[in-house]
Amino acid sequence: MITPHSIAVLGQGRMGGAIATRLAAGGGDVVGWSRSGRTSSTVRTTGDPNKAVAGADLVLLSLFDGPACRQVLDDVSDSLRADTIVLNTSTIAPAEAAALARRFGTSYVHAPVLGSVPAAASGTLRVLAAADQGVFDRVRPVLQALGSVRRVDDAPTAAVLKLIANSGLTGAVLALRDSLRQADALGVSRAQALDILELGQLGGLVARKRPFLLGEPDATTAEFTIGALAKDMALLTTASALPLRGASSLSGAPEADIASAATVAAVEDSLLAPLRAYIRGHATGDPTHFRDAFLPTAHIEGIRDGTFVSWRLDEYCALFPGRPAPDEPTRSRRVDTVDVHGTVATATMTLSHRADTFTDIFLLVRQGDGWRIANKVYHRATTRTSSPATA
Repeated sequence: MITPHSIAVLGQGRMGGAIATRLAAGGGDVVGWSRSGRTSSTVRTTGDPNKAVAGADLVLLSLFDGPACRQVLDDVSDSLRADTIVLNTSTIAPAEAAALARRFGTSYVHAPVLGSVPAAASGTLRVLAAADQGVFDRVRPVLQALGSVRRVDDAPTAAVLKLIANSGLTGAVLALRDSLRQADALGVSRAQALDILELGQLGGLVARKRPFLLGEPDATTAEFTIGALAKDMALLTTASALPLRGASSLSGAPEADIASAATVAAVEDSLLAPLRAYIRGHATGDPTHFRDAFLPTAHIEGIRDGTFVSWRLDEYCALFPGRPAPDEPTRSRRVDTVDVHGTVATATMTLSHRADTFTDIFLLVRQGDGWRIANKVYHRATTRTSSPATA
């Protein structure tokens, strides 16, 4: 049986719920509480955090961030017993971890975990624990019920190491995203690309995400939330005062970039076909490819030389000379996102044409077994004065 026996788990999201269930299955007398009022079918819950902690030997936090930890602990401070241990598994900033350690002294254990919901459910998390030796000995059975334990020097160090681990995860997710974008653009099937990537350094991540990436109907939900991962990277860069660099630059907006990486699900080949035809039109200068990509009624719209333009397809095709641009070897294009909504879809693409960067946004419609581009709008950003370019 787990000791301490009486445990309050504050935070009943996916991770907190899995931790509470794991500890209850190990014999702990567990009560859960959630700010959202979420209940559980596997552990006893209460709507009052003070009732949850009043009789607890151990209060375990599984909350989103440092401010949430501070607020919840402020709310229950009068109900905590003098001998209650506060065990914090939340991912927070090093300075926030240090402040909580100072506040609760030897009663505080900072123990962020590596792994997500499946690992919590199976007891295979990796726990980074910073605690006074006597308190560490008391909570060791709880930590070992959750997984393997690595003891570290102090609370700020444990917080830093968790952020460093998540930085590695972010880089891997971005690398996987970029590899799949390239495979899609070059016409390689998603299954083939994943087969090869699973043989390399991204193998573990690919194996875990493969059902989702292939769009299998029984694929499980994502193991981590995008907001949490982006929050962790913001904490890391603030603490280190160093910009984040990964598989691609986050350009000051990590949440958007990580989101597109973590949710890059399988896209049917027929939907990519008109986007590839569009790319071939730019690469070759042959407007025939644009006629394959667009519906005959399509319009191409944007701001050109300070004036709004709305070209019919024939007018747009007339802009292309039938041969590649002289600087074609220096140009690049990539499909950024594709979102399907039944018989319609949206897609975004980035075209880098030397000094000009175009963001193209497409509306596509399904026609029988295929897809065509119904309309396109674009934005052009120029880094210096250049000759006119066409998107």
